[in-house]
Amino acid sequence: MSARRAQDPSLFINRELSWLAFNERVLEEAADATVPLLERVKFAVITASNLDEFFMVRVAGLKRAIEEEETAPDLSGLTPGQQLTAVRARAQAFVASLYRLTSEQLLPALAKHGIRILTWRELDASHQSALSAFFRDAVQPVLTPLAIDVSRPFPLLSSLTLNLALRLAPAPTEADEDPGPRLAIVQVPTGLTRLVQVAGPAGFTYVLLEDIIREHLPQLFPGQTILESVVIRLARDAELEFDDEGGRTQLELVERELKRRRRSDVVRLDVESSVSPELVDLLQQQLDIEAEEVTAVPGPVDLRVLMGLTDLAGFEALREPPLQPVNVLAGEHRDVFSVLDERDLLLHHPYEAFDPVLALVAQAADDPDVLAIKQTLYRVSPGSPLIESLQRAADRNKQVTVLVEVTARFDEERNIRWARSLEASGAHVIYGVRGFKTHAKMCLIVRRSPQGLRRYLHLGTGNYNERTARLYTDFGLMTTSRTLCDDAAAVFSALTGYSDPPRLKKLVMAPTGLRQRFLKLIQREQRRAEAGQPAEIAAKMNSLIDVEIIEALYAASRAGVRIRLNVRGICALRPGVPGHSESIKVVSIVDRFLEHSRIYYFLNGGDEEVYLASADWMTRNLDKRIEIMFPVEEAGHRAKVLSALQTMFRDTVKARWLGADGVYRRAKRAKGEAPVRAQQVLQDEARRAAAVERDRTDVTFHPGRSEPAR
Repeated sequence: MSARRAQDPSLFINRELSWLAFNERVLEEAADATVPLLERVKFAVITASNLDEFFMVRVAGLKRAIEEEETAPDLSGLTPGQQLTAVRARAQAFVASLYRLTSEQLLPALAKHGIRILTWRELDASHQSALSAFFRDAVQPVLTPLAIDVSRPFPLLSSLTLNLALRLAPAPTEADEDPGPRLAIVQVPTGLTRLVQVAGPAGFTYVLLEDIIREHLPQLFPGQTILESVVIRLARDAELEFDDEGGRTQLELVERELKRRRRSDVVRLDVESSVSPELVDLLQQQLDIEAEEVTAVPGPVDLRVLMGLTDLAGFEALREPPLQPVNVLAGEHRDVFSVLDERDLLLHHPYEAFDPVLALVAQAADDPDVLAIKQTLYRVSPGSPLIESLQRAADRNKQVTVLVEVTARFDEERNIRWARSLEASGAHVIYGVRGFKTHAKMCLIVRRSPQGLRRYLHLGTGNYNERTARLYTDFGLMTTSRTLCDDAAAVFSALTGYSDPPRLKKLVMAPTGLRQRFLKLIQREQRRAEAGQPAEIAAKMNSLIDVEIIEALYAASRAGVRIRLNVRGICALRPGVPGHSESIKVVSIVDRFLEHSRIYYFLNGGDEEVYLASADWMTRNLDKRIEIMFPVEEAGHRAKVLSALQTMFRDTVKARWLGADGVYRRAKRAKGEAPVRAQQVLQDEARRAAAVERDRTDVTFHPGRSEPAR
């Protein structure tokens, strides 16, 4: 593959630039006047948060590669140095667009609706006086001014926290030499709300906490001349680097690296655009960064503060209509076990509620016939009811085994806390598998029944998180299939004990067999096309960057296989290239809900195969993670998944199609064609299906009647 990459980089789109293109598509939603205002604000905040993570992970990785003198080009032919140059330029342009949109459109529109963020100078004297009292009583006691000189080094500033950087006039000295300006830091307390509401004015009026502190800096530096003060925020390298030296456990390795992360290299410094060149120079020297790593922003540093405005009460007209997820068990009046004894459930979130999954684990915790619960957990919500259920089950002496992925990026500390609380309840906790992230979504319950032991299994494409299940699109299968339960038990045994990679009948597991299965499925369609048979592949995923999979798709396209891909984020494949990918189409949908489900469809000569998975077509998913793919075999369930997949390709409102030039363009509608917004269609379909199901279950039979009466 390396030879091919070197020969024809034009067939691949750079991963980092493709990610930035995705964030630009999200920003398009923030700029779309047809989107409700508070939803636009939310999209803008998401792009800012996304960019933070991009710098802390991807840009940090490029910097490390350059420091280690790596020069090998990526798939697109760019060296790490060339990538970093291109990324920085595009990121700077993105930040400019984001702040222009925020200052020229979003904040003025919010103000028209009575939601304002004012500067100190825009307040009248009475409000300034009230905020000065607030500063004296609630803020100043928390602050610690930090002078920086020979005896007091620059403080260790935490990543993504706000600080005020001050340039002070030189101290008087008897010596003739010019001591130069002095530097000081005041940290903005993270424990206080950043949006400080101003009492009195109509609507919701706020002042930023850092502005209040800035106005009172003379009280922190009495007798000193403050030449300037600006808000700054830095981002640090967030990658965890593990080595096994010393025989530490996985948990100890993660805890050690989390401490190291606090001191990792700075990869970006945001400063207010009013900053002087002199202060920038001082900060660069102290932080050991280059000028290219400094971003001057013409507005509030860290736009994530605006997220606090999106939940204000009383502005329903400025939001999307609230989602009412369908609970497929509503009206059953039975426990989940009884329902699953009769039929499998395929849930499509967020259109269908996550409640049955929570109910399954909750009932397992309380049911005296349940003997064991085995669960993988990657990201859960704060105060998760699922964790409470597992703790309750362990307290009741059920065998609870939880495989916790403690290296889930940015959730490491939270995962460690609740994993330890599970251990304290008596659960057996496995802190990940050394060398691999456990990204599979599985829950297996073992229960006594009159017929013997019975198992109940949940497999999903998304996390066990009831909050994100209302924001992300995912599928989950609840089943008692003996074969799937056998396979899931074998996977758990392999992860928690000593065993060779399990031999599975229906589940497919990474890293042991998922790559090979995908390649065989793609190549089978290719052979059918070469034999003159209809051949088709359709897939939906978050990212597509694995070179071997892309090469296999190119080969299938050259053979005439029709390939349609729904790739929400990064896509290194270049569709529509003559002689290589003419039959491949790629669409990305950015809408109200984050498209997160992974669906894989293969025509197979008419004997269609449909799979759901926790894995994308990324090298890390196929080779470096524990992932699971499972078949959708029941006809009704398969039709449900395919309907969702086909609807995505019909979207004419939120779809952007990727061109051979690497540019995403909005879907075009024919004149007079009705718009299709996929997520709205799927929401409506879920409601209709629920109504049909209610009608079916409302049918009652009476003795002596040949037909049911409603």
